[in-house]
Amino acid sequence: MEQERHDTTAARDAFVLDDPVGESLRGRHARLARRVGGATYLPDVSTFAAVSPEPGPARWADLVELLGRGEFADLFSCPVLPPSDWEPVFVLEGRQMIRPGGGAATGRPGEVPDDGVVELGADSVPEMLDLVARTRPGPFWSRTPELGTYLGIREKGTLVAMAGERLRPPGWTEISAVCTAPEARGQGHAARLVGALAARIEARGEGPFLHVAEANTGAIALYEKLGFVTRRPVTFRGFRTP
Repeated sequence: MEQERHDTTAARDAFVLDDPVGESLRGRHARLARRVGGATYLPDVSTFAAVSPEPGPARWADLVELLGRGEFADLFSCPVLPPSDWEPVFVLEGRQMIRPGGGAATGRPGEVPDDGVVELGADSVPEMLDLVARTRPGPFWSRTPELGTYLGIREKGTLVAMAGERLRPPGWTEISAVCTAPEARGQGHAARLVGALAARIEARGEGPFLHVAEANTGAIALYEKLGFVTRRPVTFRGFRTP
Protein backbone atom coordinates (compact mmCIF):
# COMPACT_ATOMS: atom_id res chain seq x y z
CA MET A 1 0.00 0.00 0.00
CA GLU A 2 2.79 2.47 0.88
CA GLN A 3 4.51 1.78 -2.44
CA GLU A 4 1.22 2.47 -4.23
CA ARG A 5 1.02 5.88 -2.51
CA HIS A 6 4.51 6.82 -3.63
CA ASP A 7 3.74 5.62 -7.17
CA THR A 8 0.66 7.86 -7.23
CA THR A 9 2.74 10.88 -6.27
CA ALA A 10 5.32 10.07 -8.92
CA ALA A 11 2.56 9.92 -11.56
CA ARG A 12 1.05 13.26 -10.51
CA ASP A 13 2.39 16.20 -12.55
CA ALA A 14 4.72 17.87 -10.06
CA PHE A 15 6.02 20.36 -12.64
CA VAL A 16 2.92 22.53 -12.06
CA LEU A 17 4.39 23.29 -8.63
CA ASP A 18 7.15 25.28 -10.36
CA ASP A 19 4.52 27.97 -11.09
CA PRO A 20 1.82 27.42 -8.46
CA VAL A 21 0.39 30.95 -8.69
CA GLY A 22 0.06 30.95 -12.48
CA GLU A 23 -1.33 27.41 -12.59
CA SER A 24 -3.92 28.29 -9.94
CA LEU A 25 -4.99 31.51 -11.69
CA ARG A 26 -5.34 29.69 -15.01
CA GLY A 27 -7.27 26.83 -13.43
CA ARG A 28 -9.34 26.45 -10.29
CA HIS A 29 -8.90 30.09 -9.20
CA ALA A 30 -9.70 31.61 -12.60
CA ARG A 31 -12.89 33.08 -11.14
CA LEU A 32 -10.74 35.04 -8.65
CA ALA A 33 -8.33 36.44 -11.27
CA ARG A 34 -7.76 39.80 -12.96
CA ARG A 35 -5.94 39.67 -16.30
CA VAL A 36 -3.99 41.95 -18.60
CA GLY A 37 -1.38 39.76 -20.25
CA GLY A 38 -0.37 38.21 -16.92
CA ALA A 39 -2.71 37.79 -13.99
CA THR A 40 -3.18 38.58 -10.34
CA TYR A 41 -5.82 37.80 -7.76
CA LEU A 42 -8.76 40.09 -7.06
CA PRO A 43 -8.27 42.71 -4.34
CA ASP A 44 -8.66 41.39 -0.77
CA VAL A 45 -8.16 37.79 -2.01
CA SER A 46 -4.39 37.76 -2.51
CA THR A 47 -1.55 40.00 -3.69
CA PHE A 48 0.13 37.20 -5.71
CA ALA A 49 0.77 37.93 -9.38
CA ALA A 50 1.89 35.68 -12.24
CA VAL A 51 3.66 36.32 -15.53
CA SER A 52 4.50 34.01 -18.44
CA PRO A 53 7.61 31.79 -18.01
CA GLU A 54 9.69 33.98 -20.35
CA PRO A 55 8.10 37.43 -20.13
CA GLY A 56 9.26 40.15 -22.49
CA PRO A 57 8.94 43.92 -21.93
CA ALA A 58 5.32 43.87 -23.09
CA ARG A 59 4.31 41.35 -20.44
CA TRP A 60 5.87 43.40 -17.64
CA ALA A 61 4.12 46.48 -19.03
CA ASP A 62 0.84 44.54 -18.95
CA LEU A 63 1.39 43.76 -15.28
CA VAL A 64 2.02 47.46 -14.55
CA GLU A 65 -1.24 48.28 -16.34
CA LEU A 66 -3.04 45.64 -14.30
CA LEU A 67 -1.66 46.66 -10.91
CA GLY A 68 -1.11 50.38 -11.46
CA ARG A 69 2.02 52.47 -11.10
CA GLY A 70 3.78 52.50 -7.74
CA GLU A 71 1.81 49.46 -6.57
CA PHE A 72 3.00 46.34 -4.80
CA ALA A 73 3.65 43.28 -6.96
CA ASP A 74 4.03 40.04 -5.00
CA LEU A 75 5.74 37.70 -7.47
CA PHE A 76 5.83 34.85 -4.92
CA SER A 77 8.40 32.29 -6.17
CA CYS A 78 8.55 33.51 -9.79
CA PRO A 79 12.01 32.52 -11.11
CA VAL A 80 12.35 35.50 -13.46
CA LEU A 81 13.11 39.05 -12.33
CA PRO A 82 11.25 42.15 -13.55
CA PRO A 83 12.99 45.07 -15.29
CA SER A 84 15.56 47.07 -13.32
CA ASP A 85 13.20 50.00 -12.74
CA TRP A 86 10.96 47.84 -10.53
CA GLU A 87 11.83 48.65 -6.90
CA PRO A 88 12.64 45.61 -4.73
CA VAL A 89 10.47 45.43 -1.58
CA PHE A 90 11.50 42.14 -0.01
CA VAL A 91 13.43 38.92 -0.62
CA LEU A 92 12.83 35.83 1.53
CA GLU A 93 14.49 32.45 1.22
CA GLY A 94 12.25 29.44 1.73
CA ARG A 95 11.39 25.96 0.59
CA GLN A 96 8.50 24.14 -1.04
CA MET A 97 7.46 20.89 0.65
CA ILE A 98 5.14 18.09 -0.47
CA ARG A 99 3.66 15.09 1.33
CA PRO A 100 4.33 11.99 -0.81
CA GLY A 101 1.46 9.60 -1.30
CA GLY A 102 -2.02 9.46 -2.77
CA GLY A 103 -5.40 8.73 -1.28
CA ALA A 104 -6.32 8.96 2.38
CA ALA A 105 -3.28 8.50 4.60
CA THR A 106 -3.34 6.26 7.64
CA GLY A 107 -0.67 5.19 10.05
CA ARG A 108 1.83 7.89 9.13
CA PRO A 109 4.61 8.64 11.60
CA GLY A 110 3.56 11.65 13.65
CA GLU A 111 -0.11 11.32 12.65
CA VAL A 112 -2.30 13.12 15.19
CA PRO A 113 -6.07 13.01 15.79
CA ASP A 114 -8.13 15.91 14.46
CA ASP A 115 -10.39 16.15 17.52
CA GLY A 116 -11.52 19.70 18.23
CA VAL A 117 -11.00 20.80 14.62
CA VAL A 118 -13.92 22.73 13.07
CA GLU A 119 -14.55 24.14 9.62
CA LEU A 120 -14.58 27.94 9.44
CA GLY A 121 -17.21 29.68 7.36
CA ALA A 122 -17.83 33.25 6.17
CA ASP A 123 -19.14 34.22 9.61
CA SER A 124 -15.70 33.39 11.06
CA VAL A 125 -13.76 35.88 8.89
CA PRO A 126 -13.60 38.68 11.51
CA GLU A 127 -12.05 36.38 14.13
CA MET A 128 -9.75 34.85 11.48
CA LEU A 129 -8.48 38.34 10.63
CA ASP A 130 -7.99 39.07 14.32
CA LEU A 131 -5.94 35.89 14.79
CA VAL A 132 -3.84 36.72 11.72
CA ALA A 133 -3.18 40.23 13.05
CA ARG A 134 -1.87 38.71 16.29
CA THR A 135 0.23 35.94 14.76
CA ARG A 136 1.29 37.22 11.28
CA PRO A 137 1.50 33.88 9.42
CA GLY A 138 1.79 35.62 6.04
CA PRO A 139 -0.46 37.42 3.55
CA PHE A 140 -4.12 37.10 4.55
CA TRP A 141 -6.98 39.39 3.57
CA SER A 142 -10.75 39.57 4.04
CA ARG A 143 -11.47 37.41 0.96
CA THR A 144 -8.53 35.00 1.32
CA PRO A 145 -10.85 32.28 2.76
CA GLU A 146 -12.49 32.10 -0.69
CA LEU A 147 -9.37 30.26 -1.93
CA GLY A 148 -10.37 27.03 -0.18
CA THR A 149 -11.35 25.31 3.06
CA TYR A 150 -10.17 26.74 6.39
CA LEU A 151 -10.12 24.80 9.63
CA GLY A 152 -9.77 26.10 13.17
CA ILE A 153 -9.61 25.21 16.84
CA ARG A 154 -11.49 27.13 19.52
CA GLU A 155 -10.89 27.31 23.24
CA LYS A 156 -13.82 28.54 25.33
CA GLY A 157 -15.42 29.83 22.16
CA THR A 158 -12.37 31.83 21.01
CA LEU A 159 -10.51 30.96 17.80
CA VAL A 160 -6.93 30.19 18.86
CA ALA A 161 -5.53 28.33 15.83
CA MET A 162 -6.27 27.88 12.14
CA ALA A 163 -4.91 26.72 8.80
CA GLY A 164 -6.38 26.59 5.33
CA GLU A 165 -6.07 25.94 1.62
CA ARG A 166 -4.49 28.54 -0.65
CA LEU A 167 -2.92 27.88 -4.08
CA ARG A 168 -4.52 25.07 -6.09
CA PRO A 169 -2.53 24.05 -9.18
CA PRO A 170 -3.88 20.96 -10.99
CA GLY A 171 -3.66 17.87 -8.78
CA TRP A 172 -2.37 19.75 -5.73
CA THR A 173 -3.59 21.97 -2.89
CA GLU A 174 -1.38 24.23 -0.79
CA ILE A 175 -1.75 24.40 3.00
CA SER A 176 -1.20 27.90 4.34
CA ALA A 177 -2.04 30.45 7.06
CA VAL A 178 -0.95 28.01 9.77
CA CYS A 179 -1.07 30.02 12.99
CA THR A 180 -1.69 29.66 16.72
CA ALA A 181 -2.37 32.39 19.27
CA PRO A 182 0.57 32.88 21.68
CA GLU A 183 -1.46 31.79 24.70
CA ALA A 184 -2.44 28.49 23.01
CA ARG A 185 0.92 27.31 21.72
CA GLY A 186 2.56 24.05 22.73
CA GLN A 187 -0.67 22.04 22.59
CA GLY A 188 -0.26 20.48 19.15
CA HIS A 189 -2.88 22.64 17.43
CA ALA A 190 -0.81 23.24 14.28
CA ALA A 191 -0.12 19.52 13.89
CA ARG A 192 -3.83 18.69 14.19
CA LEU A 193 -4.84 21.32 11.65
CA VAL A 194 -2.16 20.54 9.06
CA GLY A 195 -2.79 16.82 9.47
CA ALA A 196 -6.54 17.26 9.05
CA LEU A 197 -6.15 19.40 5.93
CA ALA A 198 -3.61 17.02 4.39
CA ALA A 199 -5.95 14.08 4.98
CA ARG A 200 -8.85 15.92 3.31
CA ILE A 201 -6.69 16.86 0.33
CA GLU A 202 -5.41 13.29 -0.09
CA ALA A 203 -8.92 11.86 0.28
CA ARG A 204 -9.97 13.68 -2.90
CA GLY A 205 -6.95 12.32 -4.77
CA GLU A 206 -4.75 15.42 -4.63
CA GLY A 207 -1.33 16.08 -3.18
CA PRO A 208 -0.82 18.47 -0.25
CA PHE A 209 2.06 20.94 -0.48
CA LEU A 210 3.16 24.04 1.38
CA HIS A 211 5.76 26.79 1.52
CA VAL A 212 7.80 27.79 4.54
CA ALA A 213 10.51 30.35 5.27
CA GLU A 214 13.93 28.76 5.57
CA ALA A 215 14.48 30.47 8.92
CA ASN A 216 11.33 28.90 10.40
CA THR A 217 13.09 25.75 11.57
CA GLY A 218 10.37 24.85 14.05
CA ALA A 219 7.70 24.73 11.35
CA ILE A 220 9.97 22.73 9.04
CA ALA A 221 10.54 20.15 11.77
CA LEU A 222 6.78 19.88 12.37
CA TYR A 223 6.02 19.41 8.67
CA GLU A 224 8.70 16.74 8.36
CA LYS A 225 7.18 14.93 11.33
CA LEU A 226 3.84 14.98 9.49
CA GLY A 227 5.41 13.34 6.42
CA PHE A 228 6.31 16.35 4.27
CA VAL A 229 9.60 16.40 2.37
CA THR A 230 11.41 19.25 0.66
CA ARG A 231 10.80 19.40 -3.07
CA ARG A 232 12.90 22.46 -3.88
CA PRO A 233 14.29 25.69 -2.43
CA VAL A 234 12.41 28.85 -3.39
CA THR A 235 13.01 32.58 -3.16
CA PHE A 236 10.01 34.79 -2.48
CA ARG A 237 10.19 38.32 -3.91
CA GLY A 238 8.07 41.45 -3.89
CA PHE A 239 8.50 44.61 -5.95
CA ARG A 240 6.92 48.02 -6.47
CA THR A 241 5.91 48.79 -10.04
CA PRO A 242 7.54 51.81 -11.78
